[in-house]
Amino acid sequence: MEVCALASGSSGNCFYIGSREIGKGILIDAGISSKQICLRLNERGLSPENVLGVFLTHEHVDHIRGADVFARSFGVPIFATRGTFNERFICSDNELLNAIGSGSMKFGGFSVKTFMKSHRASEPVSFLIGHKGKKVGVITDVGVACENVLKAISDCDFLCLESNHDLSMLENGRYPYFLKKWISGEDGHLSNLDAALSVAKHGNGRLKGVVLSHLSENNNTPEVALDTWEKVLDKDIDLWVSTRDVGELIRI
Repeated sequence: MEVCALASGSSGNCFYIGSREIGKGILIDAGISSKQICLRLNERGLSPENVLGVFLTHEHVDHIRGADVFARSFGVPIFATRGTFNERFICSDNELLNAIGSGSMKFGGFSVKTFMKSHRASEPVSFLIGHKGKKVGVITDVGVACENVLKAISDCDFLCLESNHDLSMLENGRYPYFLKKWISGEDGHLSNLDAALSVAKHGNGRLKGVVLSHLSENNNTPEVALDTWEKVLDKDIDLWVSTRDVGELIRI
């Protein structure tokens, strides 16, 4: 399998999960423009024509921005919960829309497990993607590492996990109190420390790498995030940091 964070952060989120063997892949979220999705796929030697479908985690614009144009341009289906579809316009071609809930499905040679999570959105979910015995989790925009999230972490060979903020930077930063309270709350975003502890306690021996994802531009830095993780982890796990730019194509 191969993984690429095409974009990650409050300005846009989009992850490519694919297989070299079948030459196909899927997108988790499409929070940048369709043009940027195509350009960034091409930068990593990937073709938009080989994207089989788009799976949306929730309705916030930084996760759906390019979904409509990309899906219609390439005739690919969009999968999301009914709550997501009901909350916001996603695509003008209703035939491309597919409602999903918690559970597992087979799609284009991949297994896709959908599970609920805690975030301030309408029926938000995350995904665990499998192929040929390997599993990749994409878990961002999650306020707390609930039982569903911890179970997914324990079943991953590779993980893209939110590491949104450093709690000290958030508390001492310029955000108003209500926003700080939401970000650090159960329907907000996962801190560096909570994310690292979740992996330290629940990651299995198969987990080989983690992409620290959805870093706050104001309340975190790649250096601070990595430092926190490296202090917490005592396992041989490779770490990457995703940014607003296209990331490395990581082969698992």
